[in-house]
Amino acid sequence: MTHHHEYRVKKDLHPKGLDGISEDQIAQHWKLYEGYVKNVNELNERIAELSGKGDFGLEFDELKRRIGFEYDGMILHEHYFSVLKKGESKPSESSDLTKLMKATWGGFDAWKKEFVAIGKMRGVGWTILYLDPKERALTNHWVNLHESGHPAGFAPILVMDVWEHAFMVDFGAGGRADYIEAFFRNVYWSKVEKSLQESAKLVFSA
Repeated sequence: MTHHHEYRVKKDLHPKGLDGISEDQIAQHWKLYEGYVKNVNELNERIAELSGKGDFGLEFDELKRRIGFEYDGMILHEHYFSVLKKGESKPSESSDLTKLMKATWGGFDAWKKEFVAIGKMRGVGWTILYLDPKERALTNHWVNLHESGHPAGFAPILVMDVWEHAFMVDFGAGGRADYIEAFFRNVYWSKVEKSLQESAKLVFSA
């Protein structure tokens, strides 16, 4: 018998009281996240049934092809919601995050300029700041269909959703630039720093 892990909606990540991103916007976006969790569990259950029977035919193939989209839809939304909190100041000059930004871009402001530019690119997707844990280096990437474009083994440190569903309620279809400004007024920088430390602790302690 093949078993699978049951995923739960992480209710503690639900953002509240943001600056410029409304409760209605978050509520509608949160429902989409709940849908990804539901789909991951349903897909895993069906895949486990087929695998348990040794039925590795076309249905198994297509479900396996689909599941990366659903998994990353769930995971990326958890990263996104976890870094939204009102009233945080940007990271200090002495933080590891700022130091690594200086090493790659020359500083926080230059990093942000590139990150924002990626977020404004045409098309739907995600803008993600990753840590390469082996090289102790930060890098910005564009990911479109949830599962497409992730550098293997890198840890997402800051995830910004720029699909229209992330900002349509507040800013309309053409409001991505205004949404990105609002996003940066709500980045939970101490959480980003904590993610960096957790992802890098093995190499930093080496």
